[in-house]
Amino acid sequence: MVWISLILAGLCELFGVTMMNQLKNKPGMKPIIGLILGFAASFALLSYAMNSLPMGTVYAVWTGIGAFGGALIGMLFYGESRDWKRVLFITVILVSVIGLKSVS
Repeated sequence: MVWISLILAGLCELFGVTMMNQLKNKPGMKPIIGLILGFAASFALLSYAMNSLPMGTVYAVWTGIGAFGGALIGMLFYGESRDWKRVLFITVILVSVIGLKSVS
């Protein structure tokens, strides 16, 4: 359950960052509310995960999900570069997060 909450925390962070980009592109109340709710849920779930898992692992997984997901969403929906080197290093982040899960 703790790992599920950590993964959800990373996904909520990703949602908050996406809403931040939406706010930049289309200012309004919906992106602001989404941003606040996304980060609030992310921090609540992150706090819960830190009660059972080491802080370094929790933070690395949380930021890894955010970095990997943010880059992926940028490439898929916002026209960011899909250069093979960028994809390679984003994949390294994902493999690292999976590796942390397997050794924890």
